[in-house]
Amino acid sequence: MAAPSAAVSEGLGRLRAPPPPALRPRFSPFPPQEQRWLRAARDFVLRALPGPDGQEEAALEAVLRCLRSAGGGTLPLGYSFISISDLQHQQHIPCCSHLSCSTNEFKEWSHQGQGALPMQSTLPRTYLILVGYLTDGRQENKEKLVDGCLYVKDSTGIIPCELLHFKLEWLESLLVFPSWSYIPQRDQSAGGYLEILLDPVPVNGPKEVLHSIPVSSPVSAEPLLTSRIPCKKRSKLTVAGELTRLGPLLCIHHKTFFFLFLKCFASAVCIPVLVQKPSQMLWHHVVQLGHRYTITGLSMSSLKKSGQTMFVTSASSCLLPCCAEQVREQPLNSAGQGESAQTSSFETAEQLSCSLQLEAEERPRLTKESKIISYVGFVTKILNVQAGLFLLDNQVCLCLAYQPLLNSARGLRPGACVELIDVHLLQKPLVSFPFTVLGACLSSMVVLKSFSRLSTPYQPVASSRNLCFQLLFRFNLGMPLYLWLVSLLETFEERFSCFFGHSRLLSSTHQNPGAAEKFLVPLLQAMVPDKEEARDIYNEILSKTHQCPLQKCLTLNPPCQAPSLSAVCHAAEQKSWEGFSPSQLLSPLEAQHMGTQELNRRLSWSCCTLSAEIFQPQLILLGVLRVSSRSSSLQLQDKSSKLPCVICHKDGSPFAQTALIGSLLQVENYQLVVERFLKTDFPSWEHLENLEHVRKKKTSVYVQFYFEDVQILHAAEGRIQKGLRSGNSSSLRKSKDGSTTSELENPEAKTLKSEDPKAESGRDEHCQGGQSSSRTTSCVSRLFLVTQKESLMPRNYQLPAEEAKEAQDQQRSFQATVLWLGRPQLWSHPREAGNLSELEETGCDGKEGVTQQEALLLFMGRSLRWFPFLHVEGLYRFIVPHCSDLEVFDKLYFPPVPATFLSRPSCPLCLRVQDSWHLQHETWISCLPEHQLSVLTDVEQRTASIPEVLSSSFTGSLVSFCGEIVERTLCASPKNEKPPVMNSLPKTKGTLLSTDHSVKLSVSAASGSPVFVDVYITATCLQHLRGLLPGAKIHFQNLERKISRFHNVYCTYIASSCVSIVSLPASHLPSPSSPAGEASSPSLVFLCNLRPQQQNLAQARILCHLSCVLTVCLQWICSLCSCIFREGRCTRHNPPCPSQTGVRQASARVLVEDGTGEAVVLCRNEHVAAVLGLSLLEWEAVQNCVQSRGSVCIQHGEAPGTGCLEESEDLVACYLRSLCRSPLICRPILLEFSLDRKPSKILQPVGARACEHRVKRAVKQLLGLVEFLNGHSGPLSTSDTGLHFGRELFSASLRDSSCLGPRAHSVCILCGSIY
Repeated sequence: MAAPSAAVSEGLGRLRAPPPPALRPRFSPFPPQEQRWLRAARDFVLRALPGPDGQEEAALEAVLRCLRSAGGGTLPLGYSFISISDLQHQQHIPCCSHLSCSTNEFKEWSHQGQGALPMQSTLPRTYLILVGYLTDGRQENKEKLVDGCLYVKDSTGIIPCELLHFKLEWLESLLVFPSWSYIPQRDQSAGGYLEILLDPVPVNGPKEVLHSIPVSSPVSAEPLLTSRIPCKKRSKLTVAGELTRLGPLLCIHHKTFFFLFLKCFASAVCIPVLVQKPSQMLWHHVVQLGHRYTITGLSMSSLKKSGQTMFVTSASSCLLPCCAEQVREQPLNSAGQGESAQTSSFETAEQLSCSLQLEAEERPRLTKESKIISYVGFVTKILNVQAGLFLLDNQVCLCLAYQPLLNSARGLRPGACVELIDVHLLQKPLVSFPFTVLGACLSSMVVLKSFSRLSTPYQPVASSRNLCFQLLFRFNLGMPLYLWLVSLLETFEERFSCFFGHSRLLSSTHQNPGAAEKFLVPLLQAMVPDKEEARDIYNEILSKTHQCPLQKCLTLNPPCQAPSLSAVCHAAEQKSWEGFSPSQLLSPLEAQHMGTQELNRRLSWSCCTLSAEIFQPQLILLGVLRVSSRSSSLQLQDKSSKLPCVICHKDGSPFAQTALIGSLLQVENYQLVVERFLKTDFPSWEHLENLEHVRKKKTSVYVQFYFEDVQILHAAEGRIQKGLRSGNSSSLRKSKDGSTTSELENPEAKTLKSEDPKAESGRDEHCQGGQSSSRTTSCVSRLFLVTQKESLMPRNYQLPAEEAKEAQDQQRSFQATVLWLGRPQLWSHPREAGNLSELEETGCDGKEGVTQQEALLLFMGRSLRWFPFLHVEGLYRFIVPHCSDLEVFDKLYFPPVPATFLSRPSCPLCLRVQDSWHLQHETWISCLPEHQLSVLTDVEQRTASIPEVLSSSFTGSLVSFCGEIVERTLCASPKNEKPPVMNSLPKTKGTLLSTDHSVKLSVSAASGSPVFVDVYITATCLQHLRGLLPGAKIHFQNLERKISRFHNVYCTYIASSCVSIVSLPASHLPSPSSPAGEASSPSLVFLCNLRPQQQNLAQARILCHLSCVLTVCLQWICSLCSCIFREGRCTRHNPPCPSQTGVRQASARVLVEDGTGEAVVLCRNEHVAAVLGLSLLEWEAVQNCVQSRGSVCIQHGEAPGTGCLEESEDLVACYLRSLCRSPLICRPILLEFSLDRKPSKILQPVGARACEHRVKRAVKQLLGLVEFLNGHSGPLSTSDTGLHFGRELFSASLRDSSCLGPRAHSVCILCGSIY
């Protein structure tokens, strides 16, 4: 196979000038192919291996001689010479070259390399000849820090290389490399490195080395380390010994050094030697464990901090191989006999796996000592090269973070074999980490035994600005915390590198930490004790008692997690459905009396609120703040998904910081809201446990939090103002004491270069000249105040003629009425816009009626993204980038109505907001100083209170008020209501709500207040109205106030309405499905204090006396059509009803008095049993008897057999009548009630209306017999007490009815006798 660069190299040789006569050998005796090959070799030597004048021919002959020797006497004519420069620039994939290897031998070599990773491809073979000098890089760059690395160079370039074996005589020698691999980097813009597979062949003869010299053994040198003789007065020594330990290369304070330990030949005495001279860093590649060496010119030194002494090499020190006759053994002294070096045994992957299984069977301990072992294995995967994590044999993780990576991890590719000596075995250091860890400390050794034969690229380790290593050494982390740190950083980088790039996320300086460091440092500070000792690397290397951060292992449960947003949504959905049952959404006492439609409608929509504390470990939200023009909502976004969000301020002001768009936010205190949508067909409440009736279910997840709980990790460039960079929020409204705080800087502190000409006459000239000079950076801005914001819904506008075709269909849009303040201004750069100079200018002319033009802004298309930021009473600025035309706003006006109406003052001009315009929030009107606030006239918005809205004297049709949501209920839209325009909006993705449903919000003035108003919102509007949950405080604007036919006041959400969230619900609120007011007990009242005109009294309690039972009606009705259900079937015949399920319902009217007044109370279902004093078993027996009849009703004052509502021989009716006439029914009770001004839904079968006059007459007779203590004597009129048949004053839709008197009597269900 011909090499890709062979033709290039040969072509370069032919294009060069002819060589000098000395290099023109006669090639005529050789065959043509060999002649061409020799010419290419000659050209290569001239270009890549120039030497002194006249030495080129000798160099060529020496290279050819080496090649003949390597090729068995013949020249490798099938190979081409390649220079270092050509290799780096032309070879972009890993490759290898074997000069003396046949095809079969290469196949066998490749096959052996696939043993660890059989699915990985092997290195492709190229036929290239590499010739160069081996160097340590000092000659090429005098200022470069010597790092102990080796390089191959020629005259065209230099490239790093890795060798398994190195000899000092190879340094700066011309070598032929018979077998090598080239591994490029993943980033093709940077060069790769060489792996020298076989020892290079010197072109010239080997250099002479020094032979026999007098030396001392470690036994005789060891006492010198404890001697009190000053180090400076001691002579230099020559020591010989066996290498027992080799420390890693360390670089501290721009100095590179390493330690080695020599052991006596016949004992365990060891001495440390510090190698620190730049020329001696290559010794690290030369020495091998177990070999004997001689080191000359050693002196002694000590550490300032610990006082430990060691031998140190000098500039004249030499490393020589040691022979036995050079050392004269000395007897051991008593002090050295008991010392021994740290030993360990080698373990294979199988042995390690068995030992791990045995340890797993033992009882786990929180803290345990790590085991020190040696291990040999193959690299099968690079887990995280920047963190120093490699996977060995697919089961063990090698961590090299606690010592410098071996030559920047060159050679540690999948398929390479490594030998680990004295590494720490850490089993399950982190609960979420799947592998056992082998940690290498500074006393460990990592030896590369063989290079990989697989085609895998090289990813270098970032030595500087490596955040993993920086935080590891800053906090002196143990292995569990470090692995947790790496997992957080990996997830962080994966999620947000596509938004900001790797460098912006990870790079940091001392004064400007990056986003990742801002996120991780507070977490580590909370985990690591403040007084954690710094890592002592010298003690870790030199101490006889081993001490390092890996010595103790503590199994760590991660204290927090920061998963992707898709994982957050999935976890929230799982939490919301865990143990979910439809019966949980309804009270059993209510559900058993609901028909099919009402039952399934109540189940179709519910929500579940999850606080941050629910998730274990704690879940931290991270996301880039974006705003969607499609959904017009704020979103947190990462690479995986988008999460809609609702943001509020704790001071009640709306969120309007447009400068935060594109910023990376961190939130730890939040509420995840899961809206659950069910499509069900339950026949009745008895089937709620059968989930087969759940046909479809979906969820919609969003998050809500306060801006004060947000930490800004990375600010959007050019947008964040100074007040927002700290991540803390400032107050945006006036407080109650009158103090004002703005989110803006002091206007006087800003230096703006305004280009707005004051002279009106020169405006046109300036605009014409500015278009060419400032077209790219200049911008036009205009300040405005929002006076009204309307709902987001489809609208049909009369757009200009060029857009008439697009305006045929209704488009989603919203509009806002604004007040332009001042004139447009021109700025040299968008970042300079932000002053309120318009108010300063208008306030200085001293004239009344300052220029304030009203306009109607239309937001469509991409400009819908400003919907969540725009709020009433906010001062904003439109910035038109790349523009210098000050009339840009005037040119875009168009009439919203026909021209005949434009003369009216109530029709402002309409301006469509362009997609490229940027909205910038400045401040709130309440934050303006007095001299600027005086400029604005007639802009105050009136917000009424809920009692004012409910008052009969209120005359407005559009109302604005603030209140707390008490209850949220999904109900069917009234049949007489026309479907609104917004019903044409498509359903939101993930919702199953029908367009004919409405949401009723019961809103109270304050928490626990009995006064509330109902607000109705069509279900389709909920697409952009998130956060409407019980407990949330909402500011409603421009709702339509309506009065029902029963004189109840309620409000509806219309096109001109707007909603903003003032505060979020507390996390301890009851479930949204629970009834309103359950969290607090109702107040105790008197009947004389209640009037029929009272509006929407939520609930109250009264201690009263039950006077008599007026009516009782028990029915079984069809769950589908509400007709009478008798004997297991519906009685409707035309058309026939297919239902086979009946629902039992009961109602009763009772007369109560408390000494101050009296009233009729309507009781339903289970409360009827409480009024009659029946137990659950007795009540169940009565209901079962009614099932065969379909309906049983009685009225007060009728004789048996004469009533019109039951048959004469009905025993159940006789039983109920006897029960109602019993004197034990009349007893004191504690009644919890609510006012009911609507027609009572008391069960009245056919024929009931004929008997209404009898009930009225009986009630009047009863009232005439009682004397009440309410200021006068005699009966009250029905108008005073609200005793209107069909319009009850009280409705006992009770949760609890406590009987304070004796229990009612027991009556036989068959004969009606008392027992």
